Amino acid sequence: MAHGSPKDHPAASGQEAAPQAVGPRVGTPRPTSRDVARVAGVSQATVSLVLGEKWRGRVSERTAGLVRDAARQLGYRPNLAARNLRLGRTRTALLVVPALTNEFFARVYTGAATVASEHGFGVVLYPSPEGVGPAKDPFASARAALDGVIASSMAAQALTAIRGTDLPLVMLDSDPADPGAAAHVNLDIADGMRQMSAHLLALGHRRFIHLASAVSSWTFDVRARALTTALRGIPDAVVRTVPAPLDVAGAREAAERALTGPGPRPTAIVCDDDILAAGACKAVRRLGLRVPDDVSVTGFDDLALATAVEPELTTVSLPAERVGERGMSALLAVLEGRPPEEGDLPVELVVRGSSAPARTV
Repeated sequence: MAHGSPKDHPAASGQEAAPQAVGPRVGTPRPTSRDVARVAGVSQATVSLVLGEKWRGRVSERTAGLVRDAARQLGYRPNLAARNLRLGRTRTALLVVPALTNEFFARVYTGAATVASEHGFGVVLYPSPEGVGPAKDPFASARAALDGVIASSMAAQALTAIRGTDLPLVMLDSDPADPGAAAHVNLDIADGMRQMSAHLLALGHRRFIHLASAVSSWTFDVRARALTTALRGIPDAVVRTVPAPLDVAGAREAAERALTGPGPRPTAIVCDDDILAAGACKAVRRLGLRVPDDVSVTGFDDLALATAVEPELTTVSLPAERVGERGMSALLAVLEGRPPEEGDLPVELVVRGSSAPARTV
C-alpha cells in the first residue's frame, strides 16, 4: 500500500479528521510516535517519514499535515537519538560474524558492503578471533556510531550485547520465530539437505554417518532435522550422528572413530560443512579406503575448498554474497520504515566426484 492512500486517513468521505488530543497532561506518559500514528490515522512508518523530513514523493501533503498536527497537539517530541538512528546519521552498519577466516562470512561481508556503498553506508566488522563467539564487546564505545546491526546466528554469544541496545537488528541464517530481530534473512537450508539426501538415496546409499558441527546454531539444527526427516520411512536407511569440531583435524578424528565403530561400515558421510567433509575425506584415506569407491563424502556451503580437494566435493552451494546483500537491504528497509523482502534464498546441489553409487558389502 502506498503512503497517503485512503487507509492512511481516518476520513474516507473527503473530510479531514482533526486530531483529538490537545497535548500531554501532567502525570501522563510521554507521547510516542505510535500515539501520533493513531491520532493521525496513519502508520508508524509514515510518522517516521514525515517527522524525519523524508516524506516528499512518498506521502501526500495532506497526510504530512495530519501527522504534524497530531504531533503538535500531542506535544510529541522525537527522541533525538532514535531519530538520528533512523535517519542514518552515521550511515554505518555493524556486521557480526564468527570469523573472516571462514570464506563464507568473507563473502557475506562482500555482499553487504556492495549494497551499503550503493546507499552511502559503510560496514564495520565485528569478527571473533576464536572463530566462534564474540571478540571484546564493542558496544560501550560504538553504540552512538552505528545505525544498525546485521548478525550471523553463529556469533550467538555476541547477540546478548546487541539485544541490549536500541539498534535495529537483522539476523542472518537464524530462527525466523525469534522475536528479537527487526528482520530475518535465511537460506533454504532444509531444502539443501533434502536435495543431498535424495541424491545419495538415488545412488543406493542406506547406511549414513551425519558428521555434524559441534557448534550450537539454528542453521546446523535445521540440517540435522532435514536429514532425519528425509531418511525417515526409507527401508533399511540408518543414520548415525557424530558431532565434530568445525575444523579439518577434529573432523578427521571424529570420522575415523565413526568408520571403525561396530557394525556394518557406513557407505556415505553427510557433512554439515565443506571443512568437515575435507576432514572426512582424510579419514577415509587414512583407513586405506577410497572416496567415493568405498565411502561417498558430501559437504555443504561450496567453499573454494570443495574444488581444492581430490576428488572434488559433492556439496550444496549457498549464495553467501546474496545473504550479505539481502541483509544490508533488509537493514536499509527497516531504517526507512519499509517492509524487508521476504522469502528464503534458494540453494543448489552441486554433484562432483566425491559421491558415487553405494558399494555393496
